[in-house]
Amino acid sequence: MQNILEIPLQKICSAREYTLSLLEDLEPEDWFRMPQEGVTHIAWQAGHIAMAQFRLCLERLRNLQPGDWDLIPKEFLKSFGKGTTPSADRSLYPEGTEILAVMCRVHEAVRIEVPKYAATDLTTPLRNPHPIFKTKLEALSFCAQHEMLHAGQIGLLRRLIGKSPVR
Repeated sequence: MQNILEIPLQKICSAREYTLSLLEDLEPEDWFRMPQEGVTHIAWQAGHIAMAQFRLCLERLRNLQPGDWDLIPKEFLKSFGKGTTPSADRSLYPEGTEILAVMCRVHEAVRIEVPKYAATDLTTPLRNPHPIFKTKLEALSFCAQHEMLHAGQIGLLRRLIGKSPVR
């Protein structure tokens, strides 16, 4: 693996380990509980993490490839994309187990694909820059930060629904 890709990939993997530790003891109904004063639920946070990792680490890094839509349903992108509003209507979302399966499939693809990337254009400006990152390397680095931000929200939601803190 290109040395320049090792640190972002390690951070992405560490963030995922932490997120999974927040999800492992949830009951099916916990995924969709919205505390009265809340505006989101764990299902939306986890689905958003999967969608963002797909976009940041696969689509932005190497463009879409054959088989990518086997990792994540297109409906996922619509349900959990930036700017969507989490709904208390559970029927609008896949079950927590399916969200977790998509998270795992996307993450495994990232673990496989990122080390294979040639890394010759990581500092080239993106065609569609983001306000927070401008290059592919910055997008990869942001992925771990983004996941930790949403893991923090999952941690708070856990507390609001009566779960013990993980750490």
